[in-house]
Amino acid sequence: MTAIIDKIKDLKTKRNAVILAHNYQRGEVQDIADFTGDSLGLSQQAAKTKADVIVFCGVHFMAETASILCPDKLVLLPDEHAGCPMANMITLKQLKIKKKEHPNAKVVCYVNSTAAIKAESDVCCTSSNAMKIVSSIPKEHEILFVPDKSLGGYVSSKLNRPMILWEGYCPTHHRILAEHIVKLKAAHPEARIVVHPECTPDVTALADHVASTTGIAKYCKETNVREFIIGTEIGILHRLRKENPQKVFYAITQLADCSNMKLISLEKVLWSLEDMVYQVNVPDDIAVKARLAIQKMLDLS
Repeated sequence: MTAIIDKIKDLKTKRNAVILAHNYQRGEVQDIADFTGDSLGLSQQAAKTKADVIVFCGVHFMAETASILCPDKLVLLPDEHAGCPMANMITLKQLKIKKKEHPNAKVVCYVNSTAAIKAESDVCCTSSNAMKIVSSIPKEHEILFVPDKSLGGYVSSKLNRPMILWEGYCPTHHRILAEHIVKLKAAHPEARIVVHPECTPDVTALADHVASTTGIAKYCKETNVREFIIGTEIGILHRLRKENPQKVFYAITQLADCSNMKLISLEKVLWSLEDMVYQVNVPDDIAVKARLAIQKMLDLS
């Protein structure tokens, strides 16, 4: 393991590369990264990096976003099969049909979507800034929120703002059940329940705090409580335990494990830097339009 890490560090310097890792990545991948965060934080880091090469340890739509924001950089995804089921739940054809049905609607696109969907949207959002993005849209406009009905529904309920919700969802977060929380809370009555807004409404209703992965990390660090029940992809537990060694964290369920996020390993990060694979490129015509929606999000954030 040490030899692989040393090789990665050496190649990173030679390639003038930066390694970005999502909070759901394997612990050892998070540890080798220059920056670990949520989709918004990673997008912001990609946008301002001085590196020539971005090694994106996440899933395909995240690497696409980095490529869109940094057209002069080489963006590498260490495993070409690291996709996102939610992103595949909406097609360009379907979105165009829905837009024709609602010509006055503004399309708010969760970043967990393909570049082509972003290009057909008015503005992007992440789980950490969705409230702010939706609030920025004048009330005379309908809002078509794609593709996550759970995040969209949560934002809609909090802002009391009706929205047209796409029927997409995150399979990993939907495996977190309210009954799991009830059992854990009975066993650990002093623990705070902290969940991601991609969870179902009955789960978020039981939470003490609902936030993005970065928001979850901030809350757990700043809250003067010893125990936490965590409702998001279990990769976040590595960061939480690392940043709060004196606190105890319980995953609501071990089933909240995204197999796509876990495809990337230290070996694949090394191979990616050695062979400069797998390169993620977005066609110029799509990238130009998608960049407008992403940049609007970053400006509002």
